[in-house]
Amino acid sequence: MIDDVLKPIHGGTDSGPPPRFDFSTNANALGPDPHALAAIQAADPSRYPDPLYTELHQALAAHHGVSPEQIAVGGGTSELIHRLTRWRYLRGPMLILPPTFSEYARAAQPSELPLLQASSPSEFLHLLPRATLAFLCVPNNPTGEVYGFLGEAAAIAQRHPVTLVLDLAYYPLSQKPPPLPPTAWQLHSPNKAHGLTGVRAGYLVAPVDLTHLRHIAPSWVLGVHGEAMLRAVIQRPSLDWVAHTREELWGLRSALAAGLRDLGLEVRESVANFLMVRVGQATAVAQALRARGLRVRDCTSFGLPEWLRLSAQRPEAQAELLLALEEILHGQG
Repeated sequence: MIDDVLKPIHGGTDSGPPPRFDFSTNANALGPDPHALAAIQAADPSRYPDPLYTELHQALAAHHGVSPEQIAVGGGTSELIHRLTRWRYLRGPMLILPPTFSEYARAAQPSELPLLQASSPSEFLHLLPRATLAFLCVPNNPTGEVYGFLGEAAAIAQRHPVTLVLDLAYYPLSQKPPPLPPTAWQLHSPNKAHGLTGVRAGYLVAPVDLTHLRHIAPSWVLGVHGEAMLRAVIQRPSLDWVAHTREELWGLRSALAAGLRDLGLEVRESVANFLMVRVGQATAVAQALRARGLRVRDCTSFGLPEWLRLSAQRPEAQAELLLALEEILHGQG
């Protein structure tokens, strides 16, 4: 039997027909970013990209103010997470702070890394010196929590030393994003903020030379469409598009939270474009919603069997969801 940790469970996918409205993915619901989309559509799929991604590394480095050797691109941040666990310099105990993105724990298993799981921020800091590699999602998925101990964690990691990786998937969509410690490693997956999750492309920024990490990847780990997206999202038109849409997303998130509370439900609202709602038996409610053409993220796999994670969606989608939830939870459906 395959261990549950090895089963990838993410929002935005299942084996059923396409939903009418999808609240399970945290991608920007106002997307896709038209500027990045145009760049992807203009990419020439008849050619190979540069296998070393020289110009792309240079462009990303200039955007972040680092040297090109401090950048490594990958086929999405999940691929980069798995690659980090295979890098011989980082082989040792991995530390995470559940509930959080399942790919961290999943990557530890095939690489046979001992997995340390903290039950609180204080325990995370206590266990950090014992780790070789540690992950924090900022803001956290699915809880939306923004940790106030990033600076302390980075200082501990630097002293021991530990590679502390900050997963910034939803950082660009956050209100009042926290300052990032310069010694921490950064995982960027801009397809979320730009509403282009079907394009698998991400990159890592680190305070060290990543040349060897690049060579662990298979040849052409990134196709021309991913390359085009990463080039586009660091340009001013795409950055401005995200800055404009995220304010609308925050309003949609707040409206959804208010509607759920009007139904008498407990809500944990994040600082980004998603929230959690307590519905009782999350799996049963998620299945009932799916039968109505509404897909939501059941948080049972996060160890939260009473909660759903919902992304901010357009008003017509929210109205459908609230009506369906009222029928399901009050026995009218």
